Amino acid sequence: MHFYTSLIFLVHFFLFFNFNSSSFSILFVPVNNVTLYGDAHFRNNAISLTQEHGCFHPPSSSASSSSSYSGVGRALYLYPIRFFDPTTNTTASFFCRFSFSIIPSPLCPFGEGLAFLITSNAESFSLSNGYMGLPGPGLDPQDSFIAVEFDTSSDLSLSDISSNHIGIDVNTPVSLASVDAVSEGIDMKSGRQITAWIEYTDATKLIQVWVSHSQIRPSNPVLEAEVDLSMYFKEYMHVGFTASNGQGSAMHIVDHWRFKTYGSPTDATGGGDCLMCYPEDTGVNGNNFPSDLHKRRTKMREISLGLGGLAAFIFSMAAIIFFVIRKKRGFDRRRKKFQILRGHRGPIRFSISEIKSATLGFHRSRVVGEGASATVYKGFLPSVGVVAVKRFNKGEIDCCRNPFITEFATMVGFLRHSNLVQLQGWCCEGVELILVYEYLPNGSLDKLLYNTTGSTLCLSLKQRLNIALGVASALSYLHDECERQIIHRDVKSCNIMLDEEFNAKLGDFGLAEAYEHSTKTREATIPAGTMGYLAPEYVYSGVPSVKTDVYSFGVVVLELATGRRPVEDDGTVLVDWLWRFWEKGKLIEAADRKLKGKFNEVEMERMMMMGLHCVHPSHEYRPTVKRAAKILIGEAPAPLLPARKPKMEFRYIWSEDSQGRAILAGDYSPGTDDMSWMTPRSHFGWD
Repeated sequence: MHFYTSLIFLVHFFLFFNFNSSSFSILFVPVNNVTLYGDAHFRNNAISLTQEHGCFHPPSSSASSSSSYSGVGRALYLYPIRFFDPTTNTTASFFCRFSFSIIPSPLCPFGEGLAFLITSNAESFSLSNGYMGLPGPGLDPQDSFIAVEFDTSSDLSLSDISSNHIGIDVNTPVSLASVDAVSEGIDMKSGRQITAWIEYTDATKLIQVWVSHSQIRPSNPVLEAEVDLSMYFKEYMHVGFTASNGQGSAMHIVDHWRFKTYGSPTDATGGGDCLMCYPEDTGVNGNNFPSDLHKRRTKMREISLGLGGLAAFIFSMAAIIFFVIRKKRGFDRRRKKFQILRGHRGPIRFSISEIKSATLGFHRSRVVGEGASATVYKGFLPSVGVVAVKRFNKGEIDCCRNPFITEFATMVGFLRHSNLVQLQGWCCEGVELILVYEYLPNGSLDKLLYNTTGSTLCLSLKQRLNIALGVASALSYLHDECERQIIHRDVKSCNIMLDEEFNAKLGDFGLAEAYEHSTKTREATIPAGTMGYLAPEYVYSGVPSVKTDVYSFGVVVLELATGRRPVEDDGTVLVDWLWRFWEKGKLIEAADRKLKGKFNEVEMERMMMMGLHCVHPSHEYRPTVKRAAKILIGEAPAPLLPARKPKMEFRYIWSEDSQGRAILAGDYSPGTDDMSWMTPRSHFGWD
């Protein structure tokens, strides 16, 4: 995965610096920008929507709904495109050009054909014969689709005019207009490549289709229809292709695709939800774009699958450059440096229209995480890429507690560290408060550790140690290396994100507090955080310190070692549970059973001992995070733990500021005997 990501990065880098100033523009969209469904697969720099196999017989009506797509394949651009702006009531026009071929299987009847598709529901399929995978008559009233079909079957129930026809479909597989392709000199069953051009102009409410066996667009369309698509466009729609084989067999191959919108809602918003912006097309190389596109000096969306010889050449050259640079200069280090330098531009302010476009209007299917104060969505922004959009809940914000302001104020100060989730931008528009972060593909640590996603992956001890070291590095940076000392106050496994290589990145600074390094006394507040992670002195005093972060870090380390939650459903506290194993001399028996004993016992025991060292009831005996990291990697000796869990004893020391307010100095003395407290057993509720 790391190799592939690096290669794609280099391809973009290579194209930008070598072709950006030439007389034509090239856009190479990597295969991970296309979502494949059913039988669709990548084949020789093209997309084959269906599989080649023997003559197909559909399953009986009693077949399981979980069975295969029965010869249906679909390929959609990964991100939705904005077609309609409800605030201004404007609709986009669009232009599409693609090349395809239909290759039959020997001794089998033809499949059903393919269709260019614009749909509001990417998951809506039909397994009925003749529909090419288009949604059938039972279409959800909330859904909508527009299609141009290239049909190689004839179904009288759908009023098909022949078994070789082109049709325009709107919300039904019954075409509102169609034409026999053979009568126009196009034989879709010949196996030859066919190029199609489709244009919809909202001003005239006209959709037109041109087809040719050559790369030059004919002067006259073979099919056109007057239809107001604004009645069928949702604000965001998916674009791509669908095909099916029905009772026949054929490969439906799309080997070039370009799509643009123009006169769209984005024109009125200065770029809005534009996915990939390029200047107007020059019309060279047989593209034959409409003349009105040449007259427009606006930026347009452009989606291309750069397929064929040129793309293969570029990809090969990029691969060669990749290996040369990696060998001689260390490409990974240069890429990281480039990203850091790029990050110094600071966070970007996004409009709410951009955010809605990126998240499909905050669709539930985009939710990747939910908390007490915010919901996190996966999205795509052209200037950044794939992002995590954190939308703060309006009901959780008041004049006294605003996690958005706290987090934004902390992160906007250019916190830059490889083990911190990086802030990419924000949106503050109307009642919406949103922070945009880099997206980490492996999600949060708790979901992986406790297998809440159904994954069969079990983190190895080496990976767990690396995660612990990553969090320690982040905390050491916050505590000692920032201009102002930052206490996170909410270190926990669900706030630790994992990248594609399972490196840890600490996030969620909604409770963070910044102090001058010279600050010795701090005001007492109501303790904030999650029970099970809170240091005992913080629970009783309300005064945060770096040692309260150390305690929370220790709990995370014990989670990594044991695979147990900080507080189980039955109220068992992880810290107390593990101390009992230590007291019995059986610490290694507490190791995560999912590891099945496949780990180095010395490393595992050292990890658990260090975790217990960090959660010592008395803050004075806890190590710094730097010291804890050295213990983890064996550069410092394992800590000397008491034979039994120690009691925590402390006394309050109060002082007053110039205004007479009481301030807790945070001087806890284990030697006094006026108060004796055990570690809180946390039978409280928690978020």
